[in-house]
Amino acid sequence: MTLSPSSEKVASALLAKHGLDLISISLLQSLWAGYGQICRITAVGTHFFILKLITPPPTRAADESHTRKILSYQVEQYFYCHLAPQLPASVPVARCLASINKHHPDGTSTTAMILNDLKQNFPVAGEKRGTLSPTQVNAALDWLSGFHGFWWPRAKDFDRTKLVLPPLEEVKHNGQDASEKTLWLNGGYTYLATRRKEYASLANDDDSEWMEPLAKPLQGQSQSISDLVAAFLAPSVAGRSPIEGYETLIHGDVKSENLFTSQSGEEVAFYDFQYTGLGLGVCDLAKLFTCSVPLSMLVTDNDIPHVLKMQDGEKQLLERYWKKLQDTSKKEYEWDIFVQHWETALVDWLRFQASWGFWGNTEWLEARVRSILMDEQWRIALKAMVSRE
Repeated sequence: MTLSPSSEKVASALLAKHGLDLISISLLQSLWAGYGQICRITAVGTHFFILKLITPPPTRAADESHTRKILSYQVEQYFYCHLAPQLPASVPVARCLASINKHHPDGTSTTAMILNDLKQNFPVAGEKRGTLSPTQVNAALDWLSGFHGFWWPRAKDFDRTKLVLPPLEEVKHNGQDASEKTLWLNGGYTYLATRRKEYASLANDDDSEWMEPLAKPLQGQSQSISDLVAAFLAPSVAGRSPIEGYETLIHGDVKSENLFTSQSGEEVAFYDFQYTGLGLGVCDLAKLFTCSVPLSMLVTDNDIPHVLKMQDGEKQLLERYWKKLQDTSKKEYEWDIFVQHWETALVDWLRFQASWGFWGNTEWLEARVRSILMDEQWRIALKAMVSRE
């Protein structure tokens, strides 16, 4: 990997706005598909920062992946510039020193942010697709409950006309410049409205166990379980949805590689807010539990049965989050409703993995979803809530 010539130029210009001179810059990593770079920079006075520079190729019509990424970088910039400063110190995130967002006549753009370097206070990086220690897991749950709890009572105040729609829908209505936009209407990047191609593949995959239970239309209906789950979890522009009283801001891509921890592991700071938007906090937990929580914290026996109800370890982690979420938000969340939301989020997350590819605590996730789908009360409640809207 080589450092882009524009990285040093952009870093110097942004630092100069604050009377700082660039001493050194080094490349940390390239972004997805060569869309930009992340660099560590040092400024006069021994100030350490991170430069995130996005210089993507020109717009490609009807390319959902490309469009998703372009919009996601603008969403992330909005989060760091406008929302991160509102968070309490108990929910640490990087702070944005300076930023730019320019669109050029040839269809390209330059988006850049200088952020303080989290590794100065949180020196331990989460490992890619790795599992966290029990201490780090609890710290991550506390951070998420603080983040979700802070935004839960404030979520109703966001102007939904300025929230970003699913990528191709957003382009159709508003073009790719999200400079007047804020966050995703539906946080995350795995929800069904933006994963139709993968879902269609699952619906036609006779070799997949999950084709029939998740993608086949229910008897006498045109919708599948996945359709009903997606309808249940999706925030709406009008504000009316089955989850409207519980919507908060979610991180949207919670995994071990998107956090740093203190040396003790008792404190964490998340980063990478490209998919922040409205949703249920448990949607963040579904990915965390599958991809980054040690299996031993979820079950007592690593020999997972074919069908698995909630075990004590899973319940204890959920209770920790649930109690702190209510303490922070000062709002009530009945346990039975919380569990219904949690299990629905697990089904939705499995739908994505089944159509895209499995990783993490896959046996646990599949066994849990088999149990959930066999629960007639869960199915009745899901259908009732969706039909009510």
